[in-house]
Amino acid sequence: MFRVLAIPLMLALAACAVEQAPDVTETARQALPEATAVPVDFGEAAAAATGKVTNGWLSSFGDPKLEALVAEAIQNNLSLRAAAARLDAAAGFATQAGAELVPAIGASGTALGREGFATGDPSLTTSGAALNASWELDIWGRVRAQAAAGQAALEATQNQVEWAYQSIAAQTAKTWFLLTEAQLQEKLAAEALDLFRETLRLVEAKHAQGQVTQKEVSLARANVAGGEVTLRQAKGARLQAARALEVLLGRYPAAELEGADDLVATPPPIPAGLPSELLERRPDLIAAERAVAAQFFQVQSAQAARLPRFGLTAGVGSASNALNNTLNFGADYWSAGTNFVAPIFTGGALQAQVEIETAGQEEALANYGQLALRAFSEVEQGLANETLLREREAYLRTVVDETAEALRLARAEFDVGKIDLLSVIQQQGQVIAARVSLLNIRDQRLQQRVDLHLALGGGFQADQGDEAAARSGG
Repeated sequence: MFRVLAIPLMLALAACAVEQAPDVTETARQALPEATAVPVDFGEAAAAATGKVTNGWLSSFGDPKLEALVAEAIQNNLSLRAAAARLDAAAGFATQAGAELVPAIGASGTALGREGFATGDPSLTTSGAALNASWELDIWGRVRAQAAAGQAALEATQNQVEWAYQSIAAQTAKTWFLLTEAQLQEKLAAEALDLFRETLRLVEAKHAQGQVTQKEVSLARANVAGGEVTLRQAKGARLQAARALEVLLGRYPAAELEGADDLVATPPPIPAGLPSELLERRPDLIAAERAVAAQFFQVQSAQAARLPRFGLTAGVGSASNALNNTLNFGADYWSAGTNFVAPIFTGGALQAQVEIETAGQEEALANYGQLALRAFSEVEQGLANETLLREREAYLRTVVDETAEALRLARAEFDVGKIDLLSVIQQQGQVIAARVSLLNIRDQRLQQRVDLHLALGGGFQADQGDEAAARSGG
């Protein structure tokens, strides 16, 4: 037996080591074009606070209702359930990929009896049971590379699922802010309509006294009708935002959900970290890097598949039949052996598989590089928008104050007949447009802040390492 096993055991001792996949830095160097020089700091880093990116950004808005809605979305969102199912499948594939690293053991048994039709006596009876084992000696690292590819693919899926959780949290927050803005815009449209109706009543009273012409009355009525149109548009936007949020939460889209009474203030600037850290922090980038690693190992597995395979087999069992009993043969047995399979001619299939996996690795590298560039762009633009939107809000507040004062003066001039109604209506339109824009820019700042958190890769929960808490939204 030992002579039989000697050669494959010696080969097993001299088995080739599986080459390790490049680290994140090397993968990024291979993936990004040579012309891409990643800076030490983000260009707009001065606009953000110094320090490392932290988790728990959701609580920074100080909105308990928002936190409860995100928890509900994490619990009930159907897209996340599908992502969790993909993770379970990936874990199964990883187990399959590494199954050949351990011996395969199986049991078998037989029982056979024959009886003569004429005599009814048994002519031959056979029975037996056996336990067999087989194990491929992974001389060239094919199975180990295959297992490593499965593990890397699992890690890629895990990070894709983590990115899905973060994305749903961000989308829920943004939709909540959108619903609140739409609700406030509808309220503003209703206030504007009341203003238009009051103006119409004033104009009709002046017309009855002969102080204005029918032209002013028609203008005022047209203004009221326009306000009715705007109110219904605002209501439609609110209903749409409510239904979108309800779908995220896994509720029936009945548009029953209401937003907050007001938009929360945008929190202070946040740490942006370093560009190099982004590659190791954002789950979608980590997933893309792990996909590159999986293809790296797949190439090794395909290359090793062109070489001979060696295996060990062993078995023990017991068998008995009428002939054995007659001749006094032993009923118990054991067996051991080796085998090998060497591909000689496959029509180029094995080499083609190497080329397929190599092409897959190149594609994964290109996808990783493209995703990294997009991630850098999202952070850079997000940091720039932080400053621009803050400045725009400050200017818009000035516009609202000054147009409101101009409207007050215009009404006074209209009351004494110094200007016509058209001037007042135009001034009313400017005030309303400024208030609408201010509401919109406040929402944009909140939306942008959520996008920046997502772009930086910071988790929405304080303890991102607790997977159970991540899935429950706790």
